[in-house]
Amino acid sequence: MDTVPVTRTRPTQGGLKKLANWGNYPVIEALEESFASATELKGMLAGAHGTTRVIARGNGRCYGDSSLAGMVVSTLRHGRFLSFTESSGELACQSGVMLKEILDTFVPRGWFLSVTPGTKFITVGGAIASDVHGKNHHADGSFSRYVASMQLMLASGEVVLCSRETNCELFEATCGGMGLTGVILSATIRLRRIATAFIRQETAKARNLAEIMELFEKSATWSYSVAWIDCLSQSGQGGRSILFRGEHASPHEAGGASPLRIPPRHTINLPFFLPAAMLNGFTVRAFNAAYYACATKGAATAIVDYDAFFYPLDGILHWNRIYGRNGFVQYQFVLPKASAAKGLAEILRKISSGGQGSFLAVLKLLGKGENLISFPMEGYTMALDFPVTKKLFPLLEELDKMVIEYGGRLYLAKDSRMGAATFNAGYPNAPEFRRLRGRLDPAGIFGSLQSARLGI
Repeated sequence: MDTVPVTRTRPTQGGLKKLANWGNYPVIEALEESFASATELKGMLAGAHGTTRVIARGNGRCYGDSSLAGMVVSTLRHGRFLSFTESSGELACQSGVMLKEILDTFVPRGWFLSVTPGTKFITVGGAIASDVHGKNHHADGSFSRYVASMQLMLASGEVVLCSRETNCELFEATCGGMGLTGVILSATIRLRRIATAFIRQETAKARNLAEIMELFEKSATWSYSVAWIDCLSQSGQGGRSILFRGEHASPHEAGGASPLRIPPRHTINLPFFLPAAMLNGFTVRAFNAAYYACATKGAATAIVDYDAFFYPLDGILHWNRIYGRNGFVQYQFVLPKASAAKGLAEILRKISSGGQGSFLAVLKLLGKGENLISFPMEGYTMALDFPVTKKLFPLLEELDKMVIEYGGRLYLAKDSRMGAATFNAGYPNAPEFRRLRGRLDPAGIFGSLQSARLGI
């Protein structure tokens, strides 16, 4: 099943090429291979023994270097639906299937993803390996909660079935394990029954960080919530924000003759990298002020289609090029509830004083964590985009120290520069993950630039 190419076309044969993920940082030269069957993949792994590290890669929508290695194995040719059980909503598919393909096929039949991140241009395998979360984590957990089982090819070439009942230790390490336990071949995931393809969205403005956190707590009964936050605002206590919360709309609310179908989306393609100088403290502050001013005072309700609510940036193909040819870093961290208010305020002050803010800054409330090294923990997560500059990395190192001081951690799927000490401090289960990896892959076949940097 082909879909809209947003990073690169699906590879058909191997070769040395320049590769980068969504942040366009770092850019490396790697051998890229692809497979359409388990037999092909097994042969590739056998040939890689003792030569180079191998990592699986879906559509390249992780931001940093977690799916970059000397040999990158693309899953995009391994992308077929296998079966669907209407009574339970269980979909079995190969790992290279895109979330977009699932939505295009099953929303008209009354089914939606149980958990989705902010882009639909990722693969099922990538969603599991990153254990992605969405706007409903506070209520419904992360993607892995709705994975019934998966087939995994180990470094030896053996294919094993794992679930919470069978090979459960391997299952929990693979969900959020960044592809380091093996290559996910297929998975059975549970979809969510819906009556319409629309969302009842409510927006509310907050003048500062305290107000937006209070709004999140009051919105805990809503299925979905997320906030845009002005990370450069220096007025008042800082952190002025706009909260977006939503519920699946009823047929009566959606109206129209076809409530399970949405209008065709008009996309914009950014065909080239913009000059890096366009993004600076002045332009970001101006954008943030205008965006906040345009939001309606008080609560405002609207019925929007699922594309507009869940995937606003997917309407701009190659939007990552806005940060220039040097690329960008998405810095996403989570702080536990007990320290979030103080920690977020200090981190926002540091960012504002440095003048390196982002107009793509979001805040979400997370529920309890799951699995061995999955990112979420009960608390608040913030994600910010920073263009790559010489003065950026010292700032991020200072932010790292603050995150750890307040009991938090960084998201591996967004990371491209964290140090091993920061990882170890934020992920207490890292030693157990390393021991399991050592048993599964004693020759060290699987690995990425990220795993080498972090010592996992």
